[in-house]
Amino acid sequence: MIDKIKELRERTGAGMMDCKKALTEANGDMDKAIEILRERGLAAAAKKSGRIAAEGIVDAYIHGDGRIGVLVEVNIETDFAAKNEEFRRFVRDIAMQIAAAKPEYIRREDVPEEVIQKEREILRTQALNEGKPEKVVEKIVEGRLEKFFQEACLLEQPWIRDPDKTIKDLLTEKIATIGENINIRRFARFERGEGIEKKEEDFAAEVAKQIKG
Repeated sequence: MIDKIKELRERTGAGMMDCKKALTEANGDMDKAIEILRERGLAAAAKKSGRIAAEGIVDAYIHGDGRIGVLVEVNIETDFAAKNEEFRRFVRDIAMQIAAAKPEYIRREDVPEEVIQKEREILRTQALNEGKPEKVVEKIVEGRLEKFFQEACLLEQPWIRDPDKTIKDLLTEKIATIGENINIRRFARFERGEGIEKKEEDFAAEVAKQIKG
């Protein structure tokens, strides 16, 4: 079933969960599943994804207490579509996703090779320290690396509103629904105090200072 889902996704560009549902409804029949996706407008998203998206909006999301802030730029093909309420809700959902899930990259292709190699080394050492047999270590590393991509890359993260969908699935749906290519171009996430080395109070020294005073 997994191989069929992957094949259907490659042939249609539809989201993983949509492919799974279509195959289930079609009782595993590939042609019928493609037909189901086409009827729902999801298969067309693959063709639209190659078109240039240069319009869009930059949106900001500030978490209620001001602790986290996000700026995100999402592009779409036309200025008219950029004013579409569904598109703007999508952009807001993406900003909230970034605030909640702390992605570091948009897609796995954005992850520098040196970061991937460093992660592989760490995961390999972890597996060996856990006493895993040498012959299965590489397989374990690749599995855990997939989890790293799912946590670090926005498009591969489970959507906070519906964990059965990834952000890539959600993006594909919106491309199909709105009828234009959509591209999450860049984002910046700010968390209050992040990166600041907070001063630790030395209470013993403070008490001693007060006594001497």
